[in-house]
Amino acid sequence: MALLAPLRVANTMEEYMETPAKNTICLWYDNDAEEAARFYAETFPDSAVKAVYRAPGDYPSGQEGDVLTVWFTVMGIPCLGLNGGPTFKHNEAFSFQVATNDQEETDRYWNAIVNNGGEESACGWCKDKWGISWQITPVVLTQAVTSSDPAAAKRAFNAMMEMRKIDVAAIEAALRG
Repeated sequence: MALLAPLRVANTMEEYMETPAKNTICLWYDNDAEEAARFYAETFPDSAVKAVYRAPGDYPSGQEGDVLTVWFTVMGIPCLGLNGGPTFKHNEAFSFQVATNDQEETDRYWNAIVNNGGEESACGWCKDKWGISWQITPVVLTQAVTSSDPAAAKRAFNAMMEMRKIDVAAIEAALRG
């Protein structure tokens, strides 16, 4: 997989916090927040690792010098990865929803996640190897299931319910009837 942009890591917290986000998603990882952040930065456009910070002292699930937090963006969304240990696990109550333009883009993101130790789920959902849920959602699907034609929306919805990765051509065919 090709790197989309060079990874740029801020040298200091001050450098990263020059224009801090008002709202940041905090994602809890066992101990591999940096690996996850780098994967996201390599996989999705407008994504980057911004800063990596090490623990200034020992803590319940780690030691002084371990990576404690990672500041990164996923498709422009500011995130903080916290290496907090195995206490909390991710579930589908939180997911990233990625709108895709066509089958090629859908396949690229889906396959990157699933083929990197992730797992498939239903209706365009998958999980990465860290347990984060992703909805890889072609725009045509969203348009189809919200169609002003109730019969077309139902056909598209029923087609989606049978899928794992979304098949754009099958959704378009269902929409047409």
